Amino acid sequence: MDRIPSVNLEDFISGDPIRKQKFIDEIGKAYEDIGFVALKGHFLDDTLVDKLYSEVKNFFSLPIEAKRKYEIEGIAGQRGYISFGKESAKGKKEGDLKEFWHFGQYVDDDPERAKEYPENVSVDELPEFNKVGKETYSMLEKTAKYVLRALALHLDLEETYFDNFIHNGNSILRPIHYPPITSEPENAVRAAAHGDINLITLLMGAQGRGLQVQNHKGDWIDAIAEPDELMINVGDMLSRHSNNKLKSTIHRVVNPPRELWGTSRYSIPFFMHPISEMKLDVLESCIDEDNPKQFDDITAGEFLNERLIELGLKK
Repeated sequence: MDRIPSVNLEDFISGDPIRKQKFIDEIGKAYEDIGFVALKGHFLDDTLVDKLYSEVKNFFSLPIEAKRKYEIEGIAGQRGYISFGKESAKGKKEGDLKEFWHFGQYVDDDPERAKEYPENVSVDELPEFNKVGKETYSMLEKTAKYVLRALALHLDLEETYFDNFIHNGNSILRPIHYPPITSEPENAVRAAAHGDINLITLLMGAQGRGLQVQNHKGDWIDAIAEPDELMINVGDMLSRHSNNKLKSTIHRVVNPPRELWGTSRYSIPFFMHPISEMKLDVLESCIDEDNPKQFDDITAGEFLNERLIELGLKK
């Protein structure tokens, strides 16, 4: 496969069983073949997207001293600001050429679950920043819920199989700023080749060149979405749960051509995580003689903890 397939969520929620099945078949095949789709028909509107990008650019334009106020010690980068070069891909010692922010889950109906998560961090200088972030988080979480319902049906599970696992899940909205490159990077890229940790990732800001996906032949292909599309990929948790039937594909963000070094790039992924006690044990429906069980039993919380250590975000 040399391009990313495009699907439309409106088919799934149309009420027409033929269109619904068409969406299930298309996204299921894409995730078995390459692990990525471009998705139309999501729940973000243009006004909200424009507001979010404006607020994100305003935040990253603040002086570094102001941003560093929001870099919270002791929470492994789960909320607030993470400064330039702090995160590296698994197996890489060079830090990625990026700075970013984390919005986390907003728990309002489960006091015990709320204690699991650090509180979201408010930016004093930008009164709309957190409000717009929360609204975007909600719309992406809603979109992800319907994508997972389609995938549950593709895996011969109940349609709402994932619903209770993702309600109040440990999901993260991450606005990323890749600053202008001012000198020749030594072995560092904007985001080194990696797979995502979570169930699925919904990416805003894949409209320009930069994001690349590795297909089964080992070739890197450009993943470029239309202006009204989100790029959505399978993460390691879902790949593991499905015995690698659904593929968590290695991807990267490459440095731009030298003539564009002076430009910033912004992208905003939403990492859909389940609650920590969800078992990622391989589904029985994904095991047969040709596909024996590939992964040990583990919970989502245990798996996340392992990976945060590998990424350098947790000691």
